[in-house]
Amino acid sequence: MSPEDLTATLSAAGALPERWAAVFRKVDRAGFVPARVWFDDEHGRPQPLDREGEPDRWRAAVYSDEPIVTQLDDGATAWPATSNAATSSASQPSMVLSMLDALLDEGHVQHGHKVLEIGTGTGYNAALLAHRFGEDLVTSVEVDPVLTEHARANLKAAGYAPTVVCADGTFGWPGTAPYDRIISTAAVIAGCLPYAWVEQTRPGGLILTPWGTAYHNGALVRLCVRGDGTATGKVIGNAAFMRLRGQRTPFGHAARLGDLVDASPTAVESTAGVPPSEVVTGDGAFSVGLHLPDVQCGIFPEADGRYEVLLYHVATESAATVQVTPPDSAEGHHPVRQHGPRKLWSEAENAHRWWVERDKPARSRFGLTITPTEQRLWLDEPSTTVSQW
Repeated sequence: MSPEDLTATLSAAGALPERWAAVFRKVDRAGFVPARVWFDDEHGRPQPLDREGEPDRWRAAVYSDEPIVTQLDDGATAWPATSNAATSSASQPSMVLSMLDALLDEGHVQHGHKVLEIGTGTGYNAALLAHRFGEDLVTSVEVDPVLTEHARANLKAAGYAPTVVCADGTFGWPGTAPYDRIISTAAVIAGCLPYAWVEQTRPGGLILTPWGTAYHNGALVRLCVRGDGTATGKVIGNAAFMRLRGQRTPFGHAARLGDLVDASPTAVESTAGVPPSEVVTGDGAFSVGLHLPDVQCGIFPEADGRYEVLLYHVATESAATVQVTPPDSAEGHHPVRQHGPRKLWSEAENAHRWWVERDKPARSRFGLTITPTEQRLWLDEPSTTVSQW
Protein backbone atom coordinates (compact mmCIF):
# COMPACT_ATOMS: atom_id res chain seq x y z
CA MET A 1 0.00 0.00 0.00
CA SER A 2 1.15 3.56 -0.73
CA PRO A 3 0.00 7.18 -0.57
CA GLU A 4 -1.14 6.80 -4.18
CA ASP A 5 -3.42 3.94 -3.16
CA LEU A 6 -5.11 6.10 -0.52
CA THR A 7 -5.48 8.96 -3.00
CA ALA A 8 -7.05 6.60 -5.53
CA THR A 9 -9.45 5.22 -2.91
CA LEU A 10 -10.61 8.68 -1.90
CA SER A 11 -10.88 9.89 -5.51
CA ALA A 12 -12.99 6.90 -6.48
CA ALA A 13 -15.31 7.59 -3.55
CA GLY A 14 -15.62 11.28 -4.41
CA ALA A 15 -13.99 12.11 -1.07
CA LEU A 16 -10.94 14.06 -2.31
CA PRO A 17 -12.00 17.73 -2.59
CA GLU A 18 -10.32 19.48 -5.48
CA ARG A 19 -9.33 22.42 -3.26
CA TRP A 20 -7.34 20.08 -1.01
CA ALA A 21 -6.10 17.45 -3.47
CA ALA A 22 -2.66 18.96 -4.07
CA VAL A 23 -2.05 19.49 -0.35
CA PHE A 24 -3.21 15.96 0.48
CA ARG A 25 -0.76 14.46 -1.99
CA LYS A 26 2.13 16.40 -0.44
CA VAL A 27 1.59 15.37 3.21
CA ASP A 28 2.22 11.67 3.87
CA ARG A 29 -0.07 10.25 6.56
CA ALA A 30 2.56 7.61 7.43
CA GLY A 31 4.83 10.28 8.89
CA PHE A 32 2.23 10.99 11.59
CA VAL A 33 1.10 7.51 12.60
CA PRO A 34 3.10 5.89 15.44
CA ALA A 35 4.84 2.57 14.91
CA ARG A 36 2.63 0.97 17.56
CA VAL A 37 -1.10 1.65 17.29
CA TRP A 38 -4.47 -0.06 17.61
CA PHE A 39 -6.58 -0.85 14.55
CA ASP A 40 -10.18 -2.01 14.76
CA ASP A 41 -11.00 -5.60 13.93
CA GLU A 42 -14.19 -6.68 12.11
CA HIS A 43 -16.15 -6.24 15.34
CA GLY A 44 -14.95 -2.69 15.91
CA ARG A 45 -12.62 -3.62 18.75
CA PRO A 46 -9.14 -2.00 18.77
CA GLN A 47 -6.36 -4.56 18.33
CA PRO A 48 -2.61 -3.90 18.69
CA LEU A 49 -0.65 -3.35 15.48
CA ASP A 50 3.14 -3.01 15.28
CA ARG A 51 4.96 -1.60 12.26
CA GLU A 52 8.07 -3.67 12.99
CA GLY A 53 6.23 -6.96 13.41
CA GLU A 54 3.59 -6.48 10.71
CA PRO A 55 4.87 -3.82 8.28
CA ASP A 56 2.50 -4.72 5.44
CA ARG A 57 -0.56 -4.69 7.68
CA TRP A 58 0.56 -1.42 9.28
CA ARG A 59 0.94 0.24 5.87
CA ALA A 60 -2.43 -1.14 4.78
CA ALA A 61 -4.00 0.51 7.84
CA VAL A 62 -2.18 3.81 7.29
CA TYR A 63 -3.24 4.03 3.66
CA SER A 64 -6.83 2.97 4.26
CA ASP A 65 -9.72 5.37 4.73
CA GLU A 66 -10.05 4.31 8.35
CA PRO A 67 -9.27 5.90 11.74
CA ILE A 68 -6.31 4.49 13.68
CA VAL A 69 -6.29 4.59 17.47
CA THR A 70 -3.07 6.09 18.85
CA GLN A 71 -3.92 6.31 22.55
CA LEU A 72 -6.14 4.45 25.03
CA ASP A 73 -7.29 5.69 28.43
CA ASP A 74 -5.24 8.91 28.17
CA GLY A 75 -2.09 6.79 27.93
CA ALA A 76 -2.81 4.65 31.00
CA THR A 77 -3.26 1.56 28.82
CA ALA A 78 0.13 0.84 27.26
CA TRP A 79 0.51 -1.03 23.97
CA PRO A 80 -0.08 -3.96 23.36
CA ALA A 81 -2.75 -4.03 26.10
CA THR A 82 -6.11 -2.85 24.82
CA SER A 83 -9.44 -1.41 25.96
CA ASN A 84 -12.46 0.22 24.39
CA ALA A 85 -11.59 3.70 25.69
CA ALA A 86 -9.87 5.36 22.73
CA THR A 87 -8.68 8.84 23.70
CA SER A 88 -6.70 9.88 20.61
CA SER A 89 -6.53 8.74 17.02
CA ALA A 90 -5.41 9.46 13.50
CA SER A 91 -8.78 10.44 12.08
CA GLN A 92 -10.36 8.90 9.00
CA PRO A 93 -8.80 10.69 5.99
CA SER A 94 -12.12 11.32 4.22
CA MET A 95 -13.46 12.98 7.38
CA VAL A 96 -10.31 15.08 7.71
CA LEU A 97 -10.72 16.31 4.14
CA SER A 98 -14.45 16.92 4.50
CA MET A 99 -13.89 19.15 7.52
CA LEU A 100 -10.99 21.01 5.95
CA ASP A 101 -13.07 21.69 2.84
CA ALA A 102 -15.90 23.02 5.02
CA LEU A 103 -13.52 25.75 6.21
CA LEU A 104 -13.57 27.17 2.68
CA ASP A 105 -17.22 26.77 1.72
CA GLU A 106 -18.39 30.21 2.83
CA GLY A 107 -15.84 32.30 0.99
CA HIS A 108 -12.32 31.20 0.19
CA VAL A 109 -9.70 31.76 2.86
CA GLN A 110 -7.82 34.88 1.92
CA HIS A 111 -4.09 35.50 2.08
CA GLY A 112 -3.09 36.30 5.64
CA HIS A 113 -5.96 34.51 7.32
CA LYS A 114 -5.05 32.80 10.58
CA VAL A 115 -6.26 29.39 11.71
CA LEU A 116 -6.55 27.85 15.18
CA GLU A 117 -6.85 24.06 15.50
CA ILE A 118 -8.22 22.55 18.70
CA GLY A 119 -6.76 19.06 19.20
CA THR A 120 -3.37 18.52 17.57
CA GLY A 121 -3.34 14.74 18.01
CA THR A 122 -0.70 13.27 15.70
CA GLY A 123 -0.04 16.61 13.98
CA TYR A 124 -1.30 15.40 10.59
CA ASN A 125 -4.18 17.86 10.36
CA ALA A 126 -1.89 20.70 11.47
CA ALA A 127 0.54 19.74 8.67
CA LEU A 128 -2.24 19.93 6.08
CA LEU A 129 -3.30 23.33 7.41
CA ALA A 130 0.28 24.59 7.48
CA HIS A 131 0.91 23.47 3.92
CA ARG A 132 -2.24 25.21 2.70
CA PHE A 133 -2.22 28.43 4.73
CA GLY A 134 1.42 28.85 5.75
CA GLU A 135 2.92 27.54 8.98
CA ASP A 136 3.25 31.03 10.47
CA LEU A 137 -0.55 31.41 10.27
CA VAL A 138 -1.45 28.12 11.97
CA THR A 139 -1.69 27.51 15.73
CA SER A 140 -2.64 24.11 17.12
CA VAL A 141 -3.55 23.36 20.75
CA GLU A 142 -3.22 19.93 22.38
CA VAL A 143 -4.14 19.22 26.02
CA ASP A 144 -2.01 16.07 26.40
CA PRO A 145 1.71 16.81 26.95
CA VAL A 146 2.87 13.45 25.55
CA LEU A 147 0.80 13.85 22.40
CA THR A 148 2.02 17.43 22.07
CA GLU A 149 5.67 16.35 21.99
CA HIS A 150 4.97 13.55 19.53
CA ALA A 151 3.11 15.95 17.24
CA ARG A 152 5.92 18.49 17.35
CA ALA A 153 8.42 15.77 16.44
CA ASN A 154 6.22 14.51 13.59
CA LEU A 155 5.75 18.01 12.20
CA LYS A 156 9.46 18.80 12.41
CA ALA A 157 10.38 15.56 10.64
CA ALA A 158 7.88 16.38 7.88
CA GLY A 159 9.29 19.88 7.47
CA TYR A 160 6.51 21.93 9.07
CA ALA A 161 6.69 24.34 12.01
CA PRO A 162 3.25 25.68 12.96
CA THR A 163 2.83 26.93 16.51
CA VAL A 164 1.95 23.91 18.68
CA VAL A 165 0.84 24.68 22.22
CA CYS A 166 0.18 22.30 25.12
CA ALA A 167 -2.94 23.75 26.76
CA ASP A 168 -6.65 23.18 27.28
CA GLY A 169 -8.28 24.00 23.96
CA THR A 170 -11.53 24.85 25.75
CA PHE A 171 -9.97 28.28 26.26
CA GLY A 172 -8.72 28.59 22.69
CA TRP A 173 -5.33 30.26 22.49
CA PRO A 174 -5.37 34.04 22.99
CA GLY A 175 -1.65 34.30 22.34
CA THR A 176 -2.07 34.34 18.55
CA ALA A 177 -5.69 35.55 18.35
CA PRO A 178 -7.75 36.81 16.63
CA TYR A 179 -8.35 34.03 14.09
CA ASP A 180 -10.21 33.84 10.82
CA ARG A 181 -10.94 30.14 11.18
CA ILE A 182 -11.18 27.84 14.21
CA ILE A 183 -11.43 24.11 13.60
CA SER A 184 -11.88 21.60 16.40
CA THR A 185 -11.02 17.92 16.04
CA ALA A 186 -12.70 17.23 19.38
CA ALA A 187 -16.47 17.20 19.82
CA VAL A 188 -18.31 19.63 22.07
CA ILE A 189 -21.43 18.84 24.09
CA ALA A 190 -24.66 20.74 23.42
CA GLY A 191 -24.77 23.91 25.48
CA CYS A 192 -21.03 23.85 26.11
CA LEU A 193 -19.42 25.26 22.98
CA PRO A 194 -16.64 27.42 24.45
CA TYR A 195 -17.49 31.11 24.11
CA ALA A 196 -13.73 31.78 24.09
CA TRP A 197 -13.73 30.45 20.53
CA VAL A 198 -16.24 33.11 19.54
CA GLU A 199 -14.28 35.83 21.33
CA GLN A 200 -11.07 34.83 19.55
CA THR A 201 -12.59 34.80 16.04
CA ARG A 202 -12.77 37.92 13.91
CA PRO A 203 -16.20 39.09 12.71
CA GLY A 204 -16.95 37.16 9.55
CA GLY A 205 -14.73 34.28 10.61
CA LEU A 206 -15.85 30.68 10.90
CA ILE A 207 -15.89 28.10 13.69
CA LEU A 208 -16.13 24.46 12.63
CA THR A 209 -16.65 21.76 15.25
CA PRO A 210 -18.19 18.35 15.83
CA TRP A 211 -21.17 18.82 18.14
CA GLY A 212 -23.68 16.59 19.86
CA THR A 213 -25.26 15.22 23.01
CA ALA A 214 -24.42 12.35 25.32
CA TYR A 215 -27.13 10.45 23.44
CA HIS A 216 -25.90 11.24 19.91
CA ASN A 217 -22.38 12.39 19.05
CA GLY A 218 -22.19 12.97 15.35
CA ALA A 219 -23.09 16.41 13.95
CA LEU A 220 -20.76 18.90 12.29
CA VAL A 221 -21.62 22.55 12.98
CA ARG A 222 -20.27 25.61 11.17
CA LEU A 223 -20.82 29.00 12.78
CA CYS A 224 -20.15 32.47 11.42
CA VAL A 225 -19.07 35.04 14.01
CA ARG A 226 -20.80 38.41 13.92
CA GLY A 227 -19.65 41.82 14.96
CA ASP A 228 -22.03 41.87 17.94
CA GLY A 229 -20.18 39.02 19.68
CA THR A 230 -22.57 36.27 18.64
CA ALA A 231 -22.10 33.31 16.30
CA THR A 232 -24.70 31.43 14.31
CA GLY A 233 -24.81 28.66 11.74
CA LYS A 234 -26.24 25.30 10.78
CA VAL A 235 -25.50 21.63 11.07
CA ILE A 236 -23.71 20.87 7.80
CA GLY A 237 -22.84 17.20 8.09
CA ASN A 238 -21.85 14.23 10.22
CA ALA A 239 -18.73 14.03 12.39
CA ALA A 240 -18.38 11.67 15.37
CA PHE A 241 -15.24 12.63 17.28
CA MET A 242 -13.90 12.08 20.78
CA ARG A 243 -15.09 14.84 23.08
CA LEU A 244 -13.09 17.58 24.71
CA ARG A 245 -11.57 16.08 27.86
CA GLY A 246 -13.53 18.36 30.13
CA GLN A 247 -16.82 17.41 28.44
CA ARG A 248 -16.64 13.63 28.42
CA THR A 249 -19.69 11.62 29.40
CA PRO A 250 -19.38 8.90 32.08
CA PHE A 251 -17.58 5.88 30.62
CA GLY A 252 -17.64 2.21 31.58
CA HIS A 253 -21.19 1.99 32.96
CA ALA A 254 -23.01 0.38 30.03
CA ALA A 255 -22.35 -3.26 30.92
CA ARG A 256 -23.17 -2.71 34.58
CA LEU A 257 -26.44 -0.90 33.93
CA GLY A 258 -27.38 -3.35 31.19
CA ASP A 259 -26.95 -6.23 33.64
CA LEU A 260 -28.88 -4.27 36.27
CA VAL A 261 -31.98 -3.82 34.11
CA ASP A 262 -31.81 -7.46 32.96
CA ALA A 263 -31.74 -8.74 36.57
CA SER A 264 -34.13 -6.19 38.09
CA PRO A 265 -37.25 -7.80 39.63
CA THR A 266 -38.99 -4.42 39.48
CA ALA A 267 -38.27 -3.63 35.83
CA VAL A 268 -41.29 -2.41 33.88
CA GLU A 269 -41.93 -4.54 30.81
CA SER A 270 -43.66 -3.37 27.65
CA THR A 271 -43.38 -3.38 23.88
CA ALA A 272 -41.73 -0.65 21.84
CA GLY A 273 -44.32 1.61 20.25
CA VAL A 274 -41.97 2.95 17.57
CA PRO A 275 -39.24 1.37 15.41
CA PRO A 276 -36.10 1.18 17.59
CA SER A 277 -33.87 1.97 14.61
CA GLU A 278 -35.49 5.41 14.30
CA VAL A 279 -34.79 6.15 17.95
CA VAL A 280 -31.13 5.14 18.05
CA THR A 281 -29.74 5.81 14.55
CA GLY A 282 -29.69 8.58 11.96
CA ASP A 283 -31.60 11.82 12.14
CA GLY A 284 -34.07 10.30 14.57
CA ALA A 285 -31.32 9.69 17.11
CA PHE A 286 -30.00 13.21 16.58
CA SER A 287 -33.44 14.65 17.33
CA VAL A 288 -34.15 12.35 20.28
CA GLY A 289 -30.80 13.34 21.76
CA LEU A 290 -31.85 16.98 21.80
CA HIS A 291 -34.60 16.07 24.28
CA LEU A 292 -32.56 13.53 26.26
CA PRO A 293 -29.14 15.27 26.21
CA ASP A 294 -27.90 13.63 29.43
CA VAL A 295 -28.93 10.08 28.48
CA GLN A 296 -26.44 7.71 26.85
CA CYS A 297 -27.27 5.24 24.11
CA GLY A 298 -25.60 2.02 23.06
CA ILE A 299 -26.26 -0.59 20.37
CA PHE A 300 -24.85 -4.05 21.02
CA PRO A 301 -24.90 -6.53 18.09
CA GLU A 302 -25.55 -10.18 18.78
CA ALA A 303 -25.72 -13.24 16.51
CA ASP A 304 -28.06 -13.73 13.54
CA GLY A 305 -28.90 -10.06 13.02
CA ARG A 306 -30.11 -9.55 16.58
CA TYR A 307 -29.07 -6.59 18.69
CA GLU A 308 -29.87 -4.94 21.99
CA VAL A 309 -30.50 -1.23 22.47
CA LEU A 310 -29.45 0.19 25.84
CA LEU A 311 -30.40 3.65 27.11
CA TYR A 312 -28.92 4.63 30.46
CA HIS A 313 -28.54 7.58 32.81
CA VAL A 314 -25.68 7.12 35.26
CA ALA A 315 -26.69 9.76 37.82
CA THR A 316 -30.07 8.13 38.53
CA GLU A 317 -29.07 4.51 37.81
CA SER A 318 -31.87 4.37 35.25
CA ALA A 319 -31.65 2.04 32.27
CA ALA A 320 -33.84 0.59 29.53
CA THR A 321 -33.22 -2.23 27.07
CA VAL A 322 -34.94 -3.11 23.81
CA GLN A 323 -34.40 -6.49 22.15
CA VAL A 324 -34.40 -6.37 18.35
CA THR A 325 -34.54 -9.53 16.23
CA PRO A 326 -35.42 -10.05 12.54
CA PRO A 327 -38.70 -11.86 13.39
CA ASP A 328 -39.68 -9.14 15.87
CA SER A 329 -38.86 -6.45 13.32
CA ALA A 330 -41.10 -8.16 10.76
CA GLU A 331 -43.95 -8.19 13.27
CA GLY A 332 -43.17 -4.79 14.82
CA HIS A 333 -42.85 -6.38 18.26
CA HIS A 334 -39.81 -5.40 20.36
CA PRO A 335 -39.67 -6.30 24.09
CA VAL A 336 -38.72 -3.41 26.40
CA ARG A 337 -37.49 -3.46 30.01
CA GLN A 338 -37.13 -0.24 32.03
CA HIS A 339 -35.50 0.12 35.44
CA GLY A 340 -35.00 3.11 37.73
CA PRO A 341 -36.74 6.42 38.46
CA ARG A 342 -36.56 7.52 34.84
CA LYS A 343 -38.41 5.48 32.24
CA LEU A 344 -35.90 6.17 29.51
CA TRP A 345 -37.52 4.30 26.64
CA SER A 346 -40.80 6.09 27.31
CA GLU A 347 -38.93 9.41 27.28
CA ALA A 348 -37.25 8.44 24.01
CA GLU A 349 -40.58 7.57 22.40
CA ASN A 350 -42.00 10.96 23.42
CA ALA A 351 -38.97 12.67 21.88
CA HIS A 352 -39.38 10.55 18.73
CA ARG A 353 -43.02 11.68 18.54
CA TRP A 354 -41.87 15.32 18.53
CA TRP A 355 -39.64 14.52 15.57
CA VAL A 356 -42.38 12.70 13.65
CA GLU A 357 -44.89 15.51 14.23
CA ARG A 358 -42.48 17.86 12.45
CA ASP A 359 -42.15 15.55 9.44
CA LYS A 360 -38.90 13.96 10.59
CA PRO A 361 -36.56 16.88 9.94
CA ALA A 362 -33.02 16.03 8.85
CA ARG A 363 -30.24 17.28 11.09
CA SER A 364 -29.25 19.75 8.34
CA ARG A 365 -32.42 21.73 9.17
CA PHE A 366 -31.14 22.52 12.65
CA GLY A 367 -28.91 25.43 13.56
CA LEU A 368 -27.10 26.89 16.55
CA THR A 369 -26.72 30.41 17.91
CA ILE A 370 -24.12 31.31 20.55
CA THR A 371 -24.19 34.51 22.63
CA PRO A 372 -22.18 35.51 25.71
CA THR A 373 -25.03 34.32 27.95
CA GLU A 374 -26.80 31.45 26.16
CA GLN A 375 -26.67 28.80 23.47
CA ARG A 376 -29.79 28.02 21.41
CA LEU A 377 -30.58 25.22 19.00
CA TRP A 378 -33.23 26.03 16.42
CA LEU A 379 -35.14 24.40 13.57
CA ASP A 380 -35.10 26.04 10.12
CA GLU A 381 -34.97 29.63 11.46
CA PRO A 382 -33.16 31.16 14.47
CA SER A 383 -36.50 32.30 15.84
CA THR A 384 -37.77 28.70 16.17
CA THR A 385 -35.99 27.56 19.34
CA VAL A 386 -35.85 23.84 20.07
CA SER A 387 -33.45 23.77 23.03
CA GLN A 388 -31.81 26.48 25.08
CA TRP A 389 -28.91 26.36 27.54
